[in-house]
Amino acid sequence: MLTFLMILVPFAFSLIVFFMKDKDLIRKLAFGSSIISLLICIYGAFLFDKSLEYNFYMNWTWIRTLGVNLEFGLDGIGFLLVMLVSFLLPLIILSSFSSNYSGTGNFYALILLMQSALYGVFGSLDGLLFYIYWELALVPIYFITSVWGGVNRIRITLKFFIYTLSSSLFMLVAIIYVYTLTPDPHTFSLFVICKLNLTESQQFWVFWAFLLALAVKIPIFPFHSWQPDTYTVSPTPGSMLLSGLMPKMGLFGVLRFIIPLCPLAIEQYGEYVVIFAVIGLIYGALIAIRQKEIKRLIAFSSLSHVGLMAAAIFTIGENAVSGSVIQMISHGINVVAMFFIADIIFLRMKTTQIDKLGGIAKSAPKLAIFFMIVMLANVALPLTNGFVGEFLMLGGLFSYNKIIAAIAGLSIIFGAVYMFWLYQKAIFGQTNAQTAIFEDLTAREMAIAIPIVIAIFVIGLYPTMVTGFSENAVHHLINL
Repeated sequence: MLTFLMILVPFAFSLIVFFMKDKDLIRKLAFGSSIISLLICIYGAFLFDKSLEYNFYMNWTWIRTLGVNLEFGLDGIGFLLVMLVSFLLPLIILSSFSSNYSGTGNFYALILLMQSALYGVFGSLDGLLFYIYWELALVPIYFITSVWGGVNRIRITLKFFIYTLSSSLFMLVAIIYVYTLTPDPHTFSLFVICKLNLTESQQFWVFWAFLLALAVKIPIFPFHSWQPDTYTVSPTPGSMLLSGLMPKMGLFGVLRFIIPLCPLAIEQYGEYVVIFAVIGLIYGALIAIRQKEIKRLIAFSSLSHVGLMAAAIFTIGENAVSGSVIQMISHGINVVAMFFIADIIFLRMKTTQIDKLGGIAKSAPKLAIFFMIVMLANVALPLTNGFVGEFLMLGGLFSYNKIIAAIAGLSIIFGAVYMFWLYQKAIFGQTNAQTAIFEDLTAREMAIAIPIVIAIFVIGLYPTMVTGFSENAVHHLINL
């Protein structure tokens, strides 16, 4: 029931703010809704039984003749991702208060609707219900980017929409196909679907159908071409949702469907996915080094990070998958923090061109310190949240294939290059007319920065707070 409540709260508030006119009240209600969701999630963390396969399970009959149920529940991985959404949404909404978005009610209604859809994706235990929430999550971010985005937003958003919608149809076909293979009466329940013993031929088609849908959403090279432009043109809250949360849908889909359904196909074709994911992470890092604009640099940096996560998952090693789960949480926090910093710079400077920055540390020491902590987390400095997951993932890749691991390890060096270069150019160096009067973090911005810094160090120092939830789920998944 708690899972359904998590989905219901932001959905109900999205309907309320959609019909409201008072901008201040809309913002307060949207932020209040996100805080309520966070409190429900914290309450759920205290109730969570790590020995159970799924917590907060509920099953209501929806379409009896088709075997479709409102079936919800959270394993450790799903619950961690729900916690990530619950933690980030108040920060994303609070950060948006600096900008005056036209159609305020529509803007925040879409954000809350996406939050509800994300909860649905991570909590659905019915295949068709999963697909419905998967597609529902696409709609808000499409409108957020196309209505409030920057230059060329219509063309770029249309490309994003076509990529993600068309690829998702392969998932729908795969879900319907495995539904027809369930015993009579057929069901979309994942409890039944994931226990199917598919033949090698059946696994081949299911594997590639799911992979096409998920590779675009993650994204995995070469299905990434929509990503940098969409991240850049979207308004900052949209960029945060796109980078911090949407890739986790794709990675979660791999864990939810491909691994339990297609072990033989992974054994035969998984290495190709690992190779392309590693190509993507090196490509993303190298292109990030050449960027002149902060949001595009962050976009290619994110492509590199999710490539490593995807590669680790497809090794099907317990440590590698555990590291990927930790990194999903850490990357979500870190990339949202980076876009928040980019937004602060844009609001003060009216530009995010790196060559127009410099000397910000002299007038904004609090921002310089916050930026430094986030930067070090992004380059996986020990004791920060980025280190634990990256260490486990690279260790898992080393056990899988030493050459692939060595190539993937280059991303650490490249990541340090572009992050330290960005920090040096923006924070140090000579001041100019604008950076000389750069305003330091406000009280509201500090209220966003402090929870991020705490999360970076808490996860880095006590990673068992994350692995404690996911350990049993990962073990069960890998040893099916």
